Amino acid sequence: MNAKSARLRRLPVIGAVAAGAVLLLAGPASAHVSVQPGTAEKGGYSTIAFKVPNEKDNASTVKLEVTLDPKHPLASVMPQPVPGWEVKVEKAKLDKPLQMHGKTIDEAVSKITWTGGKIEPGQFQQFPLSVGQLPADADELVFKALQTYSDDDVVRWIDPSKPGGGEAEHPAPTLKLVAKGASAGKDDDDHDSKTSGKNADGKAENASSSSDKSDGGSDTTARVLGVVGIVVGAAGVAFGLIAGRRRSA
Repeated sequence: MNAKSARLRRLPVIGAVAAGAVLLLAGPASAHVSVQPGTAEKGGYSTIAFKVPNEKDNASTVKLEVTLDPKHPLASVMPQPVPGWEVKVEKAKLDKPLQMHGKTIDEAVSKITWTGGKIEPGQFQQFPLSVGQLPADADELVFKALQTYSDDDVVRWIDPSKPGGGEAEHPAPTLKLVAKGASAGKDDDDHDSKTSGKNADGKAENASSSSDKSDGGSDTTARVLGVVGIVVGAAGVAFGLIAGRRRSA
């Protein structure tokens, strides 16, 4: 067998490997607890939602615990009711009281727990909060989340970001804070900030629609990559078969 024939016979294998690699890359890349939208304006008010996907095939998510950033306490934190779920809000005394609308606030929400509901396999749930006043002297708010499954497994989404921008194995949900009017994080993020005087329901809908748009874009990209991988693999197999027939003839 000469070198040319060997290369031709390897083409179907290479095509199949390429297809498999592309399909793997097209899988879900961010199936973790996250904050939606991902950015908000410094010093303002916003409605955010913790997006919780169920990553297991044989258990349901039955509890979510979110601890707020103790370095940047928020004077106002109001959860929106989620059908089927009970919410418990815990507060803690502040070492340094906050001033808000002429009032002195000496305690703030430190932890929120949702229980009583279920997120079935293959589904996700959003847990909205109206929060403010966001700090003007910070670039992000880091939340630590614990996701409990019906099989008693607890996933701790508490890891900080890796140096250089790499993602940790279990990253903590993080809300990026941007200067007022900054281009980063516009669209629904800016809409939330500008409509802070509206009721919680209106803002929660904005956060949900932003998440849905993001999910739609990711799904479309995954489908396109998947189709490309299949085409590449099929082309490799077809070329190998044709080459084999020519050699036999």
